[in-house]
Amino acid sequence: MKKSYIVDKAFNGMRIDRWIRNIIKKIPQSLIEKSLRKGKIKLNGEKVKSSHKIKENDQINFYNLEFKDLKLEKKNKYIPSNDVIKSNEKLIIDNNDNFIVLNKNSGVSVQGGTKSKKNLVDIFSKSKIFNNTKPFSVHRLDKDTSGVFMMAKNRETAQLLTSLFRLRKVHKTYLAICHGELEKNSGIWENELTRFENNKPITEKAKTIYKVLDKNSICSLVEMKPITGRKHQLRKQLYAFGNPIYGDQKYKLKNTDKGINKNLMLHSYKIKFIINGIKYSYTALLPDYFKKLLSIKRLKFLNNL
Repeated sequence: MKKSYIVDKAFNGMRIDRWIRNIIKKIPQSLIEKSLRKGKIKLNGEKVKSSHKIKENDQINFYNLEFKDLKLEKKNKYIPSNDVIKSNEKLIIDNNDNFIVLNKNSGVSVQGGTKSKKNLVDIFSKSKIFNNTKPFSVHRLDKDTSGVFMMAKNRETAQLLTSLFRLRKVHKTYLAICHGELEKNSGIWENELTRFENNKPITEKAKTIYKVLDKNSICSLVEMKPITGRKHQLRKQLYAFGNPIYGDQKYKLKNTDKGINKNLMLHSYKIKFIINGIKYSYTALLPDYFKKLLSIKRLKFLNNL
């Protein structure tokens, strides 16, 4: 059985796995990866990776895909309570006709996946703000990272914002509390990071502008502006330099995380971009647990970035 689709202009530049999730609403990411790897889903007759960007008029074919495998048990589907919806609505920084900006809590995923149920897309799809329509996720933010996050209200805005992120025209500033004293107070980190896709190592160049805002012999408060957008880029870079972020359970050194804090001390603090000549700038206040660790470690943060 073969089923074919032609990519609409609105999806130009979108990752193929995200496009598939738009077409087949309940397909798990794991099944997308497997189907692409085995050639059950092909782009213009060729195998591609899940991160491949599609273009207008591309042809995507589904071959003998068992759609019965896509069924998810209803009892496992995440349905947010009214309290959860209202508490997340209170985190909104800006709500306009085209998108919302909020100060995301740590521990909440951006969208559902094989390992996470509670997620912002499902939460806000039940919010009156989106009129019971599914929000468009336009960029990534790790589950355990707090701070500025955006969701589009319509496909056109989603397309525009996704393009801005892809073209690196959205400027992001992160704050982190890391172990140890960073040697230099400012500079640029340029190194190669390795990730695995289909069990194969992929090496990518990563670049981040950084500035130490305060430090002592125990830890440092650092401001980071990523130029590239690699997965776990900031966490991997600090870990590689021997200065892992407090609360990072994945990238940590021995004896550096003895119960000091369960939260990842990485916060998306500010985001800036321009649309049609209009400048947008949003700042997300620091979480209480972040401010508490700053106090415990006697680090000063002057809110003047």
